[in-house]
Amino acid sequence: MTRIARQVAAIALLALPVSAHAQKARPAAAPPAGVPPGLDQYVDSVMKAFAVPGISLTIVKDGKVVVAKGYGVRRLGDPTPVDAGTLFGIASNTKVFTSLALGLLVEQGKVDWDAPVITYLPWFQMYDSWVTREITVRDLLVHRSGLGLGAGDLLWWPQSDYTRPQIARQLKFIKPATSFRYSYAYDNVLYVVAGELIEAISGQTWEEFVQTNILAPAGMSTSFSHYPTPDQRSNLASPHAVVEGTLKPVWPDTSAATNPAGGIMTNAQDVSRWLMIMADSGRTSDGKALYSTRTARALWTPVTILSNNPPPPQLAPLKANFRGYALGLNMSDYRGYKIAEHTGGLPGFVSEVSTVPDLRLGVAVFTNAESGPAFRAITLHILDYYMSARFDWLGAWNWVQARNDSASTAEMKASAGARNTESRPSLPLAQYAGTYRDPWYGDVAITNENSQLMIRFTHSPVLVGKLEHWQYDTFVARWTDREVRADAYVTFSLDPAGKIASVKMLPASPDVDFSFDFQDLNLKPVNGKQ
Repeated sequence: MTRIARQVAAIALLALPVSAHAQKARPAAAPPAGVPPGLDQYVDSVMKAFAVPGISLTIVKDGKVVVAKGYGVRRLGDPTPVDAGTLFGIASNTKVFTSLALGLLVEQGKVDWDAPVITYLPWFQMYDSWVTREITVRDLLVHRSGLGLGAGDLLWWPQSDYTRPQIARQLKFIKPATSFRYSYAYDNVLYVVAGELIEAISGQTWEEFVQTNILAPAGMSTSFSHYPTPDQRSNLASPHAVVEGTLKPVWPDTSAATNPAGGIMTNAQDVSRWLMIMADSGRTSDGKALYSTRTARALWTPVTILSNNPPPPQLAPLKANFRGYALGLNMSDYRGYKIAEHTGGLPGFVSEVSTVPDLRLGVAVFTNAESGPAFRAITLHILDYYMSARFDWLGAWNWVQARNDSASTAEMKASAGARNTESRPSLPLAQYAGTYRDPWYGDVAITNENSQLMIRFTHSPVLVGKLEHWQYDTFVARWTDREVRADAYVTFSLDPAGKIASVKMLPASPDVDFSFDFQDLNLKPVNGKQ
């Protein structure tokens, strides 16, 4: 759900057999058990390499908790350590909980996976009326609706005044990027719709349903389906991010609007119970079924096929035979084993949760910084131990980080080099001021204040900043709150009469999170004049 979601590594496919070659790659001897040797030192090395203040790590194997502990500190400048009970935001790792919530309603005969969404939410609309009629409950969960990457995320990201029902109803104004069910494009807003569907059928809010029907019976007694209230924050990690070159604590995302897509807060001790349930097809530690084997199959069966390009040589072991997206889970193979996995990202929190059913193995890595390479290096190091394999994942992900940083720097340099610094705006600054409206987001106000253009997104209080001239009729929105980290190009188009006809926006850096879907806005002057 953030820039870290770009690094989502799809991992196992339950419904397809592994190849004969992959089968031969498996060790003949019994897989190792116990704690991977030197694990603490390895985690410490990763934290130093990628500047991560705190990590929560969980490993379960064969129905037992091998590791459930914390490393580092909850907040920079405060020595209080992360422990097994420290809460972290797990972001999009929440999605499988939403899928399971629907699965439980399917088990009760209240929902059909393949029934149209409008069967349960008659008001629901997509941009295309045919898609509105055809899109099913299952389609809400598998990122093939035709919406573009992160489409509609500006309705809630950064925190806005839109409610969950309002977000769901704005979908009818968002134009698709591709045909329905044609290709994969990660989204969050359809999980918001799934949350509304759960409430409509069960009579409980998504938060209430997940807390009472999943978290509580799973034994996750110190986890929450929402950002904790002040009296629930005694053991809470603080999010951190690099802001203008400095790692610092940042404000957490406390919005409840998109909890079904990314709202769960949990810790090592609780997620250990969840991992054992996942690795044991829905059975809790006392042998009771939290959900049926039929639901387990539904959760793990890929629906949307993902591209499977070979990795660079530096990441050679990640070469997979197949990749797919199931119901809130990425599915693929790794070293011949089936793996279900997902990552998550919110401001200052990123994480990965992986399950290897054939080994009855589960691994969860939560961090209070924004380093995908950190959780990837730790997860893969642990998986390799239990698969009797070895690879320098710390070195490999250091290479990835350096490559990404270099590419970002080169792109920014090229953009600056192509800029015409001698160009001037076509109009006096005052003529750019006014209210502009996008059909799905709403109003954006541009004002001229003492010969300085200012931009304000009316539903997103933090999106306020200066418009600095870039070239011609393009400006750059420099947000006042630098924690936003999402400066954007703002380009005005003129009609033949020299009046502003429309305004388009684009992220000003490749590092801008995809949830800032500025490129999807089509702003027009209110009342058709400016």
